[in-house]
Amino acid sequence: MSSTQVVVIVVVVLVLAALAAVAVIASRRRALRQRFGPEYDRAVEEQDSRSAAERELRERERRHAELELTPLSPESRARYAAAWEELQVRFVDSPAETVGEADELVSQLIAERGYPTGDFSEQLAHLSVEHARTLTHYRDAHEIRLRNERGEAGTEDLRQALVHYRALFADLLGEEPVGHRPPEPRHSDPEHDVPSR
Repeated sequence: MSSTQVVVIVVVVLVLAALAAVAVIASRRRALRQRFGPEYDRAVEEQDSRSAAERELRERERRHAELELTPLSPESRARYAAAWEELQVRFVDSPAETVGEADELVSQLIAERGYPTGDFSEQLAHLSVEHARTLTHYRDAHEIRLRNERGEAGTEDLRQALVHYRALFADLLGEEPVGHRPPEPRHSDPEHDVPSR
């Protein structure tokens, strides 16, 4: 075998190895994008590079695998659905308090499923592995709840927070809780109290 043939073989092997590496990276990237959805894009925006974001997402998967997650029993699922229905009814008379109660109910559900409930950003990281498509709702609800605590959230903001909480709640519950929209809060304006004919 001539030295030219050896060089050609080495070059071909190196090109094939590079193509295989590119294919593996592309496959991993595709799998991460599929699993994390919008969280993939968020991680890429927050990290210095795409590879750093992908390392972070793989680390989330590793930590998630260590959790002992449990499905809800039918009794627990029914209890949570009933609690959500009651919460939506209470929203009519006390929207500000109800948003705080919605946050507590979601946190209880998260804990019962086996997710840690300490630090909010750590909680998001754990939830992102299986519930990435509803995390934007959870972030938005959390932000509105914080604004509400500072007295900066209006009634429509509070209604929207409840809608956002319901998205994650339904995802964790495995079904849509009763009611698709929270009731509109009561208005003290007599014009709004006139029954329709």
